[in-house]
Amino acid sequence: MKARLPALLAALWWGSLSAIGFMAVPLLFAHLPTPAMAGNTAAKLFAAQTWLSVACCMVLLLISRPKGDVALYPWARAATLFIVGGLLLALLVQFGVSPRIVARQDLKFWHGLGTLMYTLQWCCALATLWHTLRPAGAQPPA
Repeated sequence: MKARLPALLAALWWGSLSAIGFMAVPLLFAHLPTPAMAGNTAAKLFAAQTWLSVACCMVLLLISRPKGDVALYPWARAATLFIVGGLLLALLVQFGVSPRIVARQDLKFWHGLGTLMYTLQWCCALATLWHTLRPAGAQPPA
């Protein structure tokens, strides 16, 4: 189980980003009576998603090397940049972009930037998942 934990965490991170961003939120805007109601609910879903992302990233970073060793596991050598990047993107969207969207400040710009950053976080999660699924003993490309 311990050997599979990184892949499970990465799958939870990527899968939850996919489900919230590409399925649940579009359905809110399609089925709730007003865009304001959909937007308020979406903001709550994205906030919950941020904390799930933070938890997954922090645990991935904490388990990225064997106890008492300075060397990273092979999956972590390739994935650490993606984990840190995804973590930073999640926090930037939550605390930098989302408050401006909720306040309806230059909505087109901030929504576009938030969408781009969310998509980049999704890519970081996918790259992390990809690296955690690498067969044992396989080395990352140089």
